[in-house]
Amino acid sequence: MSPLRANYGWGRFLGDCAGGVIAALIALPYGLALATAMGLPPVLGIFTSILTAPVISLMGRNPVLIGGTASATVPFMAVAARAGGVAGAARLSILASVILIGFGFLRLGRYITRVPHAVVTGFSCGIGGMMLVSQLDIMFGVASPLTRSAGSAIGQLMAVLHHLGDVRAVPLILGVSVIVAATVAARLSHHAPAPLIGVALAILIGRFFGFHTKEVGALPAMLPPLAGISWNFREVLAAMPSAAGLAFVSAVNILITSRVVEHFRGRHQRMKPGDADAELSAYGTANILGGLFGAPPSVGIPARSLAVVRCGGTTRIANLMHALFLVGILWLGSGVVERIPIPALAGVTAWMGLCLLDWSAWRRLPKMSRVDASAFLATAIAVMATNAVLAVGIGCSIYGLAWLYQRRLRPSPVPDLQVP
Repeated sequence: MSPLRANYGWGRFLGDCAGGVIAALIALPYGLALATAMGLPPVLGIFTSILTAPVISLMGRNPVLIGGTASATVPFMAVAARAGGVAGAARLSILASVILIGFGFLRLGRYITRVPHAVVTGFSCGIGGMMLVSQLDIMFGVASPLTRSAGSAIGQLMAVLHHLGDVRAVPLILGVSVIVAATVAARLSHHAPAPLIGVALAILIGRFFGFHTKEVGALPAMLPPLAGISWNFREVLAAMPSAAGLAFVSAVNILITSRVVEHFRGRHQRMKPGDADAELSAYGTANILGGLFGAPPSVGIPARSLAVVRCGGTTRIANLMHALFLVGILWLGSGVVERIPIPALAGVTAWMGLCLLDWSAWRRLPKMSRVDASAFLATAIAVMATNAVLAVGIGCSIYGLAWLYQRRLRPSPVPDLQVP
């Protein structure tokens, strides 16, 4: 009998169940909101967790690293969904998953973890700003093809500001109520599913005052149909740069989140090189399965993973329970979920964006070295102004330029003079 089976009892099982429940409650509004932000059917954001959790539980190395739809993948998937719908987004997800498996096979996971922390933090802040800006048109009630088609977050912000005179009160009230309620709930308790509390308040406000706005709509409890992906050579070739960027960003997210979760569990040793590579292969394999049905890619989610640990979850069963509880919510509670106002989901995404802005990093900015501060700011601004792939490249290139500059300043050794 293995040590796990010998030591696994009702106490640990209840801890895994409690962690799975809280992770599912956190996953529900996140999945719906992020899939909506990508331009995909909201339910696909939930099926990401349902479809990938069994594979990740079986193959992953970190037992309490909970995967799901993540904010870091939004810019890539949104562009693909705008160009090719669900099938285009699914093709990008599968291509990125194959590349992610390639990272593991080539043992690149051990090197990806070395991306400078300032670049990762700047990327996170940039994504947070992008998520906040991307939902302003929905919360203001001015969403239109014009505001949605802006090429960058800064362009979209300019388009929204141009329509400020057309702001509608109902979407704004519902979106802001979610942000305020989620913020208060998160400060009162780290265990509380803050975004779910915000959404519940928005539903109550809407019912009490008789507000009418666009809702999520019917959610199928059954498995979604296959995405019907076209594998035209030119389309695949055109998608490869974005797929490589999505794979790289996903890999950084997975491995850094795993490191954070292990640190929170009291295990402060760096992940073994082989485990890092195996983790990438596990997520790549799981995301191929999810991608076949059009679900966004799954990466490590800090909020869900840490919630599992806080609730006493210790094994892979917690990940499986989180998926099973999501199935139960779709099966038994779809009538409630389908009545969620779209502006409330926009509020969830905007709240997540505010959380990702990492205000502590901005306060540390004056104390950072010039190179770190430059990389942080350049990455964050580039995410908002260009795209996520280029942003990471710009941030990392600053360290390369700093290294070349130091080499140039370093004096060359003077050869010894031979005295005849």
